Amino acid sequence: MIRFEPRPERNRLLRVAAPIGAAAAALVLAAIPLAFAGAPVLRAYALMFSGAFGSVFALTETLTRATPLILTGLAAVVAFRAKLWNIGLEGQLYAGALAAVAVGSGAIMAPAGVMVPLVLIAGFAAGALLMLGPALLKLKFGADEVVTTLLLNFVVILFVQMMLEGPLQDPMSMGWPQSAPVVDEAVLPPLVERMRLHSGLLVGLVAAAVVHVLFRHTVWGYEMRAVGENASAARYAGIPVSGTLVRVALISGGLAGLAGVGEVAGLKGYLTADLSPGFGYAGIVVAMLAALSPLGAVLAAVFVAAVFVGADSMSRAIGVSSYLADLVVALSLLCVLVGGFVTRYRIRRVTRHHATAGRERA
Repeated sequence: MIRFEPRPERNRLLRVAAPIGAAAAALVLAAIPLAFAGAPVLRAYALMFSGAFGSVFALTETLTRATPLILTGLAAVVAFRAKLWNIGLEGQLYAGALAAVAVGSGAIMAPAGVMVPLVLIAGFAAGALLMLGPALLKLKFGADEVVTTLLLNFVVILFVQMMLEGPLQDPMSMGWPQSAPVVDEAVLPPLVERMRLHSGLLVGLVAAAVVHVLFRHTVWGYEMRAVGENASAARYAGIPVSGTLVRVALISGGLAGLAGVGEVAGLKGYLTADLSPGFGYAGIVVAMLAALSPLGAVLAAVFVAAVFVGADSMSRAIGVSSYLADLVVALSLLCVLVGGFVTRYRIRRVTRHHATAGRERA
């Protein structure tokens, strides 16, 4: 007879190994449909790795793709650690991008040393304010933040489309729904010449370090973790649960907003309705792969980005669908969930005699 028992204490090594094992298991499982498609599995994965890291261009493309994932992953980490289920990262990303365009496309003219911080602050504030509403609805009326944040994604994207066909439309776009370009002073500087990699990556890395320090070495971080572990106990201990959740909502939404700023002011230069291919939703996968670790979110974001960039390269080389990347990411999430269960519970074989004795004692 098999029984699952809670582990007396969670092994630190096991918690670190679980996400790595989940990523490896996802690649192994994805090899099955890859083989059925008639592709040479080892060559396919070699091409995927080469397409993601095999040259300076490939590496910069991977890091460019990882930049918004780092920020949306951090946004999910902050919210989920406090048990605030923010599923609205996609909408918050678009809100940040919209604010960046509104401020950075000529409404304000200033030197780059002023414009770049101003655009970043505007994007952070827009994402934060968008998440504030669901947080207050949860605290005041008990509204489920999963539902409210998810529905807000569609509201924000529709609002962005309306603005791109109205007040923010570029008069030089000949009717195409896109915003006016961000002025040069508001552009995030590139990190590598003639490559798309921009300093939004540095923003993401600094944000990861700040969130790590916040959780580990500050009173705010302790309060966030305490509320996530047990809100009732935290309230009994005198921690302001409502204020902490509002703080979490603002930080989480703001980080997702910064992802939108990076895509507009660092990469594309203007806003369109198809700015994000799902970075907000992928950020949730990044957070889960990282086991809700701020620093781990950086590595998880690079892994997810490498899968997508490498899969594109592999599909061109051997004719396999690039949708394999979506399969690997989905399998990674499923494997992480299984890995999380393994870190919390252990499997114990119980003889029938012991099971009967246990029931009699109960």
